[in-house]
Amino acid sequence: MKPKSGEGRFAYEGLDRVIHERARLSILTSLITHPKPLTFLELKELCSLTDGNLSRHLRVLEEDKIIEIVKGHDRNRPQTVCRITASGRKRYVEYLATLEQVVRDAAKGTDEAKSSNLLRNLKPSQA
Repeated sequence: MKPKSGEGRFAYEGLDRVIHERARLSILTSLITHPKPLTFLELKELCSLTDGNLSRHLRVLEEDKIIEIVKGHDRNRPQTVCRITASGRKRYVEYLATLEQVVRDAAKGTDEAKSSNLLRNLKPSQA
């Protein structure tokens, strides 16, 4: 992904702030890697979050229309089920593409640093 003109090489505008938070990234990765919607309890276990933290992050993702929350009952017990929306899936994939670019840029920078260190350690030839 190339930066737009006028945008700094390392600006990474595709790193969505809503997704970039650790807990929300965990929630979205859990949802995208499971073919069926997940319950609140399943997400709580998968992401190692407290009830309060999970609720807060789910609300942020729902307000941004990245996930959909359905409240119902299962065997007369209240149950909350979460699933990623089509637009949420698209944003998540775009986010990952930008993150891959960050890794490629960092790896390239590391390779260039190694090359320049190699040159510094070479002694001029005596020929």
